[in-house]
Amino acid sequence: MELVIKKLSSSAAQTKVLFVTKGDKPKDLSSKAKALLDQSYNEQTFGGDKRETILYRGGGDDGGNLMFVGLGTAKKVDAEQIRSVAAITLSALKASKTGSAALVLDGLTKVVKDAEVVTQSLAEGLLLSAYEFTEFKSKPKEKKEDAKKEKVELKSVELLARAPNSSMTKGLKVAEILAECQNFARRLGDIPANFKNPTLFANEAVKAFKGSGAKITVWDKARIKKENMGGLLAVAQGSAQEPCFLVMEYKGAGAKKDPVCFVGKGLTFDTGGISIKPAGQMEEMKYDMCGGAAVVATILACAKLKLKVNVLGLVPVTENMPGGNAFKPGDVYYARNGKTVEVFNTDAEGRLVLGEALVYGSEHKPVAMFDAATLTGAILVALGNTHTGVFTRDEKLMKKIQSASDTTGELVWHMPLNDWHVEDMRGTHADLCNISSGRNAGSSTAAAFLEQFVGEGIPWAHFDIAGTAWNVASRFPYHPKKGASGIIMRTFVELAKSF
Repeated sequence: MELVIKKLSSSAAQTKVLFVTKGDKPKDLSSKAKALLDQSYNEQTFGGDKRETILYRGGGDDGGNLMFVGLGTAKKVDAEQIRSVAAITLSALKASKTGSAALVLDGLTKVVKDAEVVTQSLAEGLLLSAYEFTEFKSKPKEKKEDAKKEKVELKSVELLARAPNSSMTKGLKVAEILAECQNFARRLGDIPANFKNPTLFANEAVKAFKGSGAKITVWDKARIKKENMGGLLAVAQGSAQEPCFLVMEYKGAGAKKDPVCFVGKGLTFDTGGISIKPAGQMEEMKYDMCGGAAVVATILACAKLKLKVNVLGLVPVTENMPGGNAFKPGDVYYARNGKTVEVFNTDAEGRLVLGEALVYGSEHKPVAMFDAATLTGAILVALGNTHTGVFTRDEKLMKKIQSASDTTGELVWHMPLNDWHVEDMRGTHADLCNISSGRNAGSSTAAAFLEQFVGEGIPWAHFDIAGTAWNVASRFPYHPKKGASGIIMRTFVELAKSF
């Protein structure tokens, strides 16, 4: 879907959209629009509440359609509310079968004064809402009686303002890049596992990086073995598909400046290995690479936005399968940093591959390191599908994370991580065990395991996105009803900006 910014007086769109806060009667409306708004208030068919819409066909001054969209209470309108309103608006426009639409920004800039924030948030909401994954659906056969009918499809939307300015243009451009990259991460998640083995996942990333200004290198199994990444090799050995390791770099701040490092889990399918998962909902394990997809998209976005920062992205990619060569409960492997790890459960595999990437990332002396992974079911029990769990002992870093989250609307919650959790991960016959001896605090103990692979003194935070990586539209209407959300990519980009 294409978005363009135009002057209010220049639009000839079929449907004009006006945004109204709860109970407000804007003074700048035309007499016809004012009369229709008063009518809707009197009839109690519309009151400006959050998520309310009403359409008047032929209600516009030019004979076109007029739609009112509610923003809710003026004091509560922020960037995240605008994203959600954009999704509600797009859904209502599609239902009305309008061919062209114009959204008037002035009703939004009255309550959120920053025109750039308003434009970016509205555009993000529209472009993220427009995402659909239909690559594997057959096109329905057209009936003869329908062939003569012109299909109504909303392909372009105008953003109108009385006085368009450069802030609005900048906001739209940033939104287009962020939405494009987040939708790319969503697509990677939604692709079925048989079309997304490690090699194919890497190919998609390489294709996306062409002309981006960022560099991507793909390590094969031989290179991974040479680099002593025992955890990645252990998880991969049960699959007929060979693993790979993605190294992505964007240098926007000069070669001498240390990078911000982002690490993502890239399990293109996770059966649980020998500790096999229950059959119910195992199809969702094609999403076990959403952390890796978010990191690929983050580096892409940083490059396309031309941020003045150096970023390093690392994604270990493999399947976890119960093949004849699969690693087994009780096995011990050597990690890249020399630590030994005892495997008690092969379904706790994400931390094994992430650990190797964290060691490699630490060797680049980053100013900060962040990892994202669909790591534990325990985080879903704790936080549901609203908040991503964040684990860090660095309070200063957590403030940066919270600030980034507030900007993007991707909710986070600071979870506990302490020495008790580390003790729970000590091995019996090795330095570490990949699961704790008890069932409690599963997300915290997983984070404690990862912490053992982070270089000393490096500010680090772990994002457990197992609850927020897919199927979150019940909370956030600009996400798909089913499928990948592309979550945490925009927050990672904000974090990159902060350095």
